[in-house]
Amino acid sequence: MTLQSMTGFARAHGHADCGAASGNWVWELRSVNSKGLEIRFRLPPGFEPLENEYRKLLGAKLARGSVQAALQYERQSGASVPTINHAALDAVLAAIVQIGKKLGSPPPAAEAILQIRGVMETGEDTAAPQEIELRNAAVIAGLAGTVEALFHSRASEGRAVAAVLGGQIGSISSLVAAIDADASRSPSAIRQRLKIQLATLLEDATAFDPQRLHQEAAILATKSDLREEIDRLHAHVAASGVLLAGKGPAGRKLDFLAQEFNRECNTICSKSNAASVTSFGLEMKAVIDQFREQVQNIE
Repeated sequence: MTLQSMTGFARAHGHADCGAASGNWVWELRSVNSKGLEIRFRLPPGFEPLENEYRKLLGAKLARGSVQAALQYERQSGASVPTINHAALDAVLAAIVQIGKKLGSPPPAAEAILQIRGVMETGEDTAAPQEIELRNAAVIAGLAGTVEALFHSRASEGRAVAAVLGGQIGSISSLVAAIDADASRSPSAIRQRLKIQLATLLEDATAFDPQRLHQEAAILATKSDLREEIDRLHAHVAASGVLLAGKGPAGRKLDFLAQEFNRECNTICSKSNAASVTSFGLEMKAVIDQFREQVQNIE
């Protein structure tokens, strides 16, 4: 079975050796149920421009699910030693002096000045474009491996869910067979039941037309026949088996079949004129509800 669950987790880490941009990366991917494919990223500064490439990697392997993708990147100590950009600092100090003269305010603390963007530079700020490209390539390759691990994680859980679904399909099939073989559905039992009902209606009655009553009884017998519902349920069981054994996303199709199972089962319960058939039908409804709940986990 190759069904994929929409729930999974994967984590991978590695090192990017690329001069001033060198560092250690960690990817974490978490996936849960969703109607479609939703991907949310949590990225450190400097990696946002690559989000579209990251998204393409995930979209190529996953069809449904809500995915949280988090990247951590810690630069090497030697590559991330901060330095002062004196040109930027001089420009900031000159602006502070001008503002101070106009507003008459005291100068800000040194810590506040150092937090101004551009005053402090790190190893990445001084890294060459080629080094940044090498870093980005290493992080993308790391994501590709992490996505593959997430795919296998979801596939492993998918196999477990598929086994549960297969058991539920087997239970539905057995209940359909039990309804089909129920003694109350035999022609002789139906005739006897109608005969008793007609006898009750005709007892001490002179205003009823016996022939018309027999015609109405025949119509009621036809309406209460379960053959079509049973045949459709058998067909849905077969279709579910094909989906469970097939390849590719099947969650939406299985969810549709769950609705069809429920529809036919409701009809059987409403048509039933025997306690045994109603009992089988109610038991089937419980299994169908469990089946549909599990299907929500499938891609």
